[in-house]
Amino acid sequence: MSERRTKRVLPIEENCMGCRLCEVACAIEHSEFKDPILTFFQGKPQSFTVVEVDGPFSFSLNCRHCDEPYCVEACITGAMHKEPDGRVIVYEDICIGCYMCVVSCPWGAVNPKEGVKKAAKCDLCPDRELPACVQACPNRALVFDTTEELIFSLPEEEEEAFIEG
Repeated sequence: MSERRTKRVLPIEENCMGCRLCEVACAIEHSEFKDPILTFFQGKPQSFTVVEVDGPFSFSLNCRHCDEPYCVEACITGAMHKEPDGRVIVYEDICIGCYMCVVSCPWGAVNPKEGVKKAAKCDLCPDRELPACVQACPNRALVFDTTEELIFSLPEEEEEAFIEG
């Protein structure tokens, strides 16, 4: 991997109010129509960001683009691949739909793609400055940063909580 740290979509759990706008933005961005009405009435929208809600708590779950991704190790065809810039991507033309990557991801962030036997996951919206989910979040519960940059920008007590998990 290159010296450059990979930017990731990172959740700030205490800011998430469970509105699911990140899910909607992701589904629209990855649809063939790029229009909310057409996406939801004529397309088969699939979001690669999922909001998990447990009582009063909610947070956004998406691919962490791990430094040592289990999904890449588990992929028998090389379709799940770590790019030199640190992004973990799926080459759909190589994917055979065995879903070894799906079962190996500890975050549950790799899923079967709707309508075809292929794996699907967050691609960090490579054609955008900010991923759609981050841009859509009204409460800044998602940030696009390196883990280190995020930690050093937090107040000290939040930094300790973030590191401890």
